Amino acid sequence: MSNLSRRRFIQTSSAAAAFSGTLSALAAQQGGARTLGPNDQINIALIGAGIRGQSITSTALQVPNVKLLAVADCYDGRLTHAKELWGANVATTRDYKEILARPDIDAVIVATPDHWHMQAACDAMNAGKDVYCEKPMIHTYDDGPKFIATAKKTNRILQVGSQRVSSILYAKAKELLASGAIGKLNMVSAHWDRSTAQGAWDYTVPPDANTTTCDWPRFLGSAPKIPWNGERFFQWRKWSDYGSGVAGDLFVHLFSGTHFITGANGPNRAMATGGLRYWKDGRNAPDVLLALFDYPQEFNLSLRVNFVAGADDNEGFLFTGSDGLIEIAGNSVILTRKPMSKDPGYNVNTFANAMQKEALADYRKKYPSTTQTAGVSPYIERFDAPKGYSDTYDHFNNFFNSVRTRRQPIEDATFGFRAAGAALLSNLSMEKGKVVEWNPETMKIV
Repeated sequence: MSNLSRRRFIQTSSAAAAFSGTLSALAAQQGGARTLGPNDQINIALIGAGIRGQSITSTALQVPNVKLLAVADCYDGRLTHAKELWGANVATTRDYKEILARPDIDAVIVATPDHWHMQAACDAMNAGKDVYCEKPMIHTYDDGPKFIATAKKTNRILQVGSQRVSSILYAKAKELLASGAIGKLNMVSAHWDRSTAQGAWDYTVPPDANTTTCDWPRFLGSAPKIPWNGERFFQWRKWSDYGSGVAGDLFVHLFSGTHFITGANGPNRAMATGGLRYWKDGRNAPDVLLALFDYPQEFNLSLRVNFVAGADDNEGFLFTGSDGLIEIAGNSVILTRKPMSKDPGYNVNTFANAMQKEALADYRKKYPSTTQTAGVSPYIERFDAPKGYSDTYDHFNNFFNSVRTRRQPIEDATFGFRAAGAALLSNLSMEKGKVVEWNPETMKIV
């Protein structure tokens, strides 16, 4: 960061602290965290102002009594745009630790590349800040225990950003499943297909991208040190050094939804296959991935992502039970209920006539009062979210409620680790070329 930019950041920080007046007096002993009342304004900062970071921050600011004070990013163009979006008074810096040093910031949004999630989030919690961390929570399995331990040690709120667990649609599906509407669950299947360059992470590299406008060493962080590469900087999801492939980007949403709706903690076995079928542009993340998972609760999960789908982008989520189906499609939950017949039915036409009569008489003695459901039209119920509904808004609203009340959020570090840990089993299975096992209770590879 230039000396001028650094001076501006410090000046903005000082002015904000002076304006607040009593912020230092309100700071708690642990990590400088403020104690917030139910009506106090929550001051936030954004760490990682890329596509997702800017989008979710704009949604977070729609929640009443939330204010953005600062933004950190490794590309100067995004820092400039942050001021264009949210005002000249928003402080900007390349170094997020300058943000964490400010006593007037209560919480941060971590929307960095995956390989920075653990470090940035734990640094923030150790500095007394609550954290909303984008999914997947982890980049490697070693990250998970560090997240959980740091959140516990610092008593900070940590919410993982798989927003669907706050969705009224998923809450409805959870309610239906728990009520027995589809009987005993045996199968969950989901897909998330795309067929565009942007959907396949081929994001635009700005014309001014170079080592002057982009802090390449800071971006690399713990990743292997290599010469400047604009595609890796702006299209980082395409490489495992920084991202987690379709498993970490998309599968993790489906795991979060599955675990929330079913109450399961995760699978115990996984098998995956896939490969690069179309986007052979130097990336090492597959563009087609299929995976199967066994759950201890006696159901299976089938997932698919295809970035060369040959049609419009589409997504589907289906819960299959003995008595019906729950489908989450777009902004709707559709229940199709057709209970399994209590009697086995009969087929006697190939028997001799006398034996047909005897078999039918015997059948009616065993099942005198039951009726078959074959040919009966299924019962269908549909639940639609209101027009313009945003589960991202609800997820942030839940997070900010936790910040104020100090109650644990709907998607804490343990939930986030179990969802991301299960999703990354897909990558592990592909790498090893075999079935892999996972203990969802201890959150460890077996």
